[in-house]
Amino acid sequence: MKIAIIGAGNVGAMVASRVIDSGLADVVLVDVVPGMAKGKALDISDARPIFSSRSGITGTDNFADIKGSDIVVITAGLARKPGMSREDLLKKNTEIIKEVSIQVKKYCPSSIIIVVTNPLDVMTYFVMKTTGFNPKKVIGMAGVLDTARFINALWERNQDIDRDKVLMMGSHGDTMVPVNRSENISSEVFSETSELARNRGAEIVKHLGTGSAYFAPSASVFAMLKAIVKNEKSAMCASAYLEGQYGEKDIYIGVPVVLGSLGIEKIIEIELTKEEKQAFKKSALQIREGITTIML
Repeated sequence: MKIAIIGAGNVGAMVASRVIDSGLADVVLVDVVPGMAKGKALDISDARPIFSSRSGITGTDNFADIKGSDIVVITAGLARKPGMSREDLLKKNTEIIKEVSIQVKKYCPSSIIIVVTNPLDVMTYFVMKTTGFNPKKVIGMAGVLDTARFINALWERNQDIDRDKVLMMGSHGDTMVPVNRSENISSEVFSETSELARNRGAEIVKHLGTGSAYFAPSASVFAMLKAIVKNEKSAMCASAYLEGQYGEKDIYIGVPVVLGSLGIEKIIEIELTKEEKQAFKKSALQIREGITTIML
């Protein structure tokens, strides 16, 4: 199994490290900055004996080296700066992702793609349209991360919850939709923790000053990769292409899915409350605004 990771910044390099440390697959790490991917790949490689991993890793600035990859993770793009919304990144990252998508289509026409670049839902839609790939094989990483942040906020309040009954749907942004089916969470705690999860990305950016989160995002990507490589048929939230589910069509948005060796093998439709349906519709409208902007 060969995984290509496009972008050797913090998220991309950390994903590569997690994959190699676990022995999940071989990795080719790509970055347009000369020497960056090569240097990080060498460093990651030197940790293999510590983890008894024999997975191979190479670093390159040549897209031709991704040829034949089974899965491609796209982390390339600009990170948010303090005060910058995900939507502010739209124009610049669209230019970057267009070129990446063309290269992936050329060298890995049968691959599954996981998109991490923000604004995530819009960029995932753009990758699918640019490559022409089956939407089931183009997936956005968001819901895994946003749900983890939600659960973590609950844990920090010593909430004993059924983690399978708490999730984040909708866009990877200010309009994400918290969903709770656990009976022992009060409305007050639910409101507080969902707001913390919604703002966690911006909070991290503010503290770091430069750059953005990468430990939890890379762990989220790794969970998705593991589900695909090992065909786990795992249920998790991800940005998926809807064709009528949840009343939406021709859009990528965060929903519960089943991930396996074929990519998105099923979109799970749960019954939403009236308030959740309204919030989901609002989230979808925001994503559509971004899609309209880049597809004009």
